[in-house]
Amino acid sequence: MAKSLIEIAFEIQSSRSEPTSFEVLWDLVKQEAGLDDDTAKAKVARFYTNLMLDGRFANLGDNTWDLRLRHKFEQTHHDVNDAYSDVDTKDDDEEEEEENKEYDKLISGEETSESSEEEKENEGEEEENF
Repeated sequence: MAKSLIEIAFEIQSSRSEPTSFEVLWDLVKQEAGLDDDTAKAKVARFYTNLMLDGRFANLGDNTWDLRLRHKFEQTHHDVNDAYSDVDTKDDDEEEEEENKEYDKLISGEETSESSEEEKENEGEEEENF
């Protein structure tokens, strides 16, 4: 039975003492598996996905990979919240407060700036239809 590409990658990385860039690892896996260029192009995305999902591997940043067992948890764990920390958004409380004000206006019958603009546009369209 033939080895999977991810098993080949595990064997390769096990024999290496240093982390490996994805490009080098993929080139070594392609050679070991005997993949031609067309087949390699068709399989690279699936291989990358499998590499990310396989718990034996760790992305150390800059698309450099190594075996997870060689690194402490703090080195290989990436908090998803860090990826969103640079996104400029309104504070959740501010956003909720604005939504509540808009809702209160709707319930009390007051027009909101958005609804009055929409109504004016709709009125203009209705007049054109007659």
